Amino acid sequence: MKTVLNTIFIFSMLFITVSKVNSQNTIFLSQGRIEYERKVNLWAQIDDEDDNDWKELWKKTMPKFKVSYFDLEFNGNKTIFKPGRENPDNNKIWQRPAEDNVVFTDIDKDQRTSQKSVFEEKFLLQDSTRKIQWKITDETRNIAGFECRRANALIMDSIYVVAFYTDAIVTPGGPESFIGLPGMILGLAIPHEHLTWFATKVYAETIKDTDLVPPVKGKKVSSATLLATLQDRMKDWGNWGKRYIKQIMI
Repeated sequence: MKTVLNTIFIFSMLFITVSKVNSQNTIFLSQGRIEYERKVNLWAQIDDEDDNDWKELWKKTMPKFKVSYFDLEFNGNKTIFKPGRENPDNNKIWQRPAEDNVVFTDIDKDQRTSQKSVFEEKFLLQDSTRKIQWKITDETRNIAGFECRRANALIMDSIYVVAFYTDAIVTPGGPESFIGLPGMILGLAIPHEHLTWFATKVYAETIKDTDLVPPVKGKKVSSATLLATLQDRMKDWGNWGKRYIKQIMI
């Protein structure tokens, strides 16, 4: 009897060990939760502006980086990306585009529903999933304890994107509306927009079907309609307006 109990104890400890997400990636996750840190380099964005006279003054009134957190919950080929924990260091005065986006993706059905705020108005986009022509490279990087491979792509005709994905998380999803790699995207950078999303933690949690439902609040529009609306409202806003539109539409 003692031998049987010892055997059960050993197997129980082994089960607990492999159930934890660790740097060895001993399991392949098909459901769970990922925390992403979204970072914007505000000073670099200011340096891109044409108006040289105000740059240094603006920098004195704002932090160099704006950091916010998002959670991605996933189960099978469904994901929902939404705002996570608050960052107490953030100043609400420097609210940036897409800081409260909610994006639901059903990869099997080729559908996504996105809730986006534009100033005081919410929009609800119901569209097909984004088709991205990724080019996978040999470069690797460890993110949140997972070995990830780099892939590059262009979106919206001219926006260069760098992603790092792991096949140890089998759901082919990622932050915002970025999908299409053979595994989960844990790191994403849009260099020319000075914007990154990187996973800080991966949790092997049970995600219920009731957790993965699309947002419902907002004015229903297509991506094309929202883009046209933004372009009309910001046609006199110069480079800043163009950057705002890009970040909303990402």
